[in-house]
Amino acid sequence: MILAPCVHAQIDEICSAFGHRPSSDEPRGKIPYLYGRVIIKNPDQITKSPKVTVNFLDFQQSQGQLTIDRTGNYCFRRTAGGGGTLIIEVNGLEVVRKTVSSLGPPQQREDFEVNVASQDRTPPPGVVSVKYARPPNDRTSDLYKQAAEAEAAKDLPHAATLVAEIVQIDPGDFIAWAKLGSLHAAQNSLAKADSAVRKSLELRPDYTPALLNLGMILAVQKDFEPAIDLFKRAIASDPNTAIAHRMLGEAYLQVRKGSLALEALNEALRLDPVGMAESHLLIARLYDLAGAKSLAAREYKLFLKKIPNDPDKKKFEKYIKENPE
Repeated sequence: MILAPCVHAQIDEICSAFGHRPSSDEPRGKIPYLYGRVIIKNPDQITKSPKVTVNFLDFQQSQGQLTIDRTGNYCFRRTAGGGGTLIIEVNGLEVVRKTVSSLGPPQQREDFEVNVASQDRTPPPGVVSVKYARPPNDRTSDLYKQAAEAEAAKDLPHAATLVAEIVQIDPGDFIAWAKLGSLHAAQNSLAKADSAVRKSLELRPDYTPALLNLGMILAVQKDFEPAIDLFKRAIASDPNTAIAHRMLGEAYLQVRKGSLALEALNEALRLDPVGMAESHLLIARLYDLAGAKSLAAREYKLFLKKIPNDPDKKKFEKYIKENPE
């Protein structure tokens, strides 16, 4: 079924360094993570390392903050799969703010490259490769905080009202429009969600989170062909977004385009082998329906290597035993 939970808690070497080892004793899909790496690029090769702080204001809980070490790694354990705002500061200055979609996978990886000028230069740090960075607006920053607090309290109507105020004050905030769409979608107000996300795309046609959100909104309404087009656009905008390939593969399955689904799902696995592990289950189901049971068994094997404690482990092992490669 399309839009079933995409991934579950994974053992990732980045998060393990922060003491997070979810798969061993926690149910899959229950403990989402936001993780990644911040790479500092310094053209002047100064010896003093800047202080880099990563903040995540999760719309389902309070703010988390990490000061990263030389590895550049960060990992936030979240208590729910909702979205939020990721903020990176260098020496106390905000250099990037990015919205994390409420409709994305439970585990999401976000990597950044930040170019830091030497201390004797006047320009502040600048973002090199953060595609969707948008300067913060002092007139709406407090509303963003209030909206996060409202969503943390599960008051989605009030959160939506606050985000609607943001776009009234700053109509060009494509990130806020996309967030408004996510909030409406969470309340099953799909017409309002559709309208808000389309406004985001009018402002920023290549905004990957909005493309994915709109594709998902259409997919849940079984409008698969336009959803496929949106997932393709998301991939064209950011080819390395594994979840976009995963969603495209699921949509292709719904319209019985198995070969295209297989291609998309395998690409999702190539980009994120563990995070997209459930793609193996979709591929296995595809092979099983086609009568290629040994190939299906191979996919179940690959899945269990990545997710050894899956609740359906015995069922998969039985299938593998009955259908040897």
